[in-house]
Amino acid sequence: PLIAVAIIAVVGVASLGFLQSRGWFEIFTMKGTLRGMAVSVIIATLFGIEVVIAETTNIFRLPADINVRLPWSLMFYPVMGYVVEVVFHVLPLAILLAVFGPLFKKLNMPGLIWLCILAVSLLEPIFQVGSGQPLSFAQVYIGLHIFAINFLQLYVFRRYGFISMYSFRLFYYLYWHILWGALRLQWLF
Repeated sequence: PLIAVAIIAVVGVASLGFLQSRGWFEIFTMKGTLRGMAVSVIIATLFGIEVVIAETTNIFRLPADINVRLPWSLMFYPVMGYVVEVVFHVLPLAILLAVFGPLFKKLNMPGLIWLCILAVSLLEPIFQVGSGQPLSFAQVYIGLHIFAINFLQLYVFRRYGFISMYSFRLFYYLYWHILWGALRLQWLF
């Protein structure tokens, strides 16, 4: 795992550098990052509340062993958050824009960026829900939930930079995986 995370970290830095060098996405901005982090906290909080309500009202029930327990979760989820951002957002955006950017350079670059954002928003929900089996209501609900999070994260990335997008995932992980992850074991199982 350490070698894989190290490789992903390097790929992430290279991909972020490429996206920033073309002016498509920023990593950090003096004005935008703090505002983006505030927006991220608000949206992640709303999604955190929504998903806790969904599980406590039995819209879906995930297995007891899906969360890393405290105190290890405090180290695990920030690292996995970065891995997920690179694998499901930064690298796919860099690849799509590197391939299609030259074709659309003079036509409609902002339109291409938003089309790529929409396509990339589908990757994580397909990965999380895709099982080869007919979809249940719970899987559709979770897939739409993850898609909405991904799309809004990428909106935050485009508008406020990578640090704000990464903060979005960290705050969501704080609610869903760390806080609720500890409480759900006592309340639901």
